[in-house]
Amino acid sequence: MNEARARDEICRVGRSLFERGYVHATAGNISVRVDDADGGGYLITPTDACLGFLDPARLARIDTDGRQVAGDGASKTIALHMRIYAAARRFDAATSCVIHTHSTHCVALTLASNGAELLPPITPYFVMKVGHVPIIAYYRPGASAAADAVSQAIARYGEAGTPIRSVMLERLGPNVWHDTPSAAMAVLEELEETARLACIVRERPRALTEAQIDELRTTFGARW
Repeated sequence: MNEARARDEICRVGRSLFERGYVHATAGNISVRVDDADGGGYLITPTDACLGFLDPARLARIDTDGRQVAGDGASKTIALHMRIYAAARRFDAATSCVIHTHSTHCVALTLASNGAELLPPITPYFVMKVGHVPIIAYYRPGASAAADAVSQAIARYGEAGTPIRSVMLERLGPNVWHDTPSAAMAVLEELEETARLACIVRERPRALTEAQIDELRTTFGARW
């Protein structure tokens, strides 16, 4: 994505997420990988910025080596984002946007779960649009060990033939990625909505059967 469009898209998506309650206060961050023709590197929301009130001109500009070259101070999560791009692009070469939020229902599930994944395959659109969401054990925000664990999870699932588009940081929130900010936001929306459904049902929801999941693989190319 070219730099001018990326700046506008980051601000548009940030405002949309904030206005609909997917992020609050200064939680969350968005980055975009800039086209090589525009110098490469990344744009990322500044540290302690509210995603609802971003200024395109003040987004942090990062070079390909992770050094900041312009804009307000970058979010401390830029190192994690860069590790996600490096790992995810092995399996999805067009990966160009990463979004992190503290989405309420996703976080709520990790407070009461000790499973390896955030959710079972309980709806067809979760299977089709999101896929597996491994839970990454708790690390403090910005910890390099978290980036290591995320990179390893992306490699593990991709090498098993089920590339992922999201991970869940225990007690913090999801990181999702896709080709564009709009597509990444759609993954986040589907993930949080499925988590909300799981939270409001009284009993553990029944997963789709293997035959139903296989039909989604065959018909829609679901990664499950």
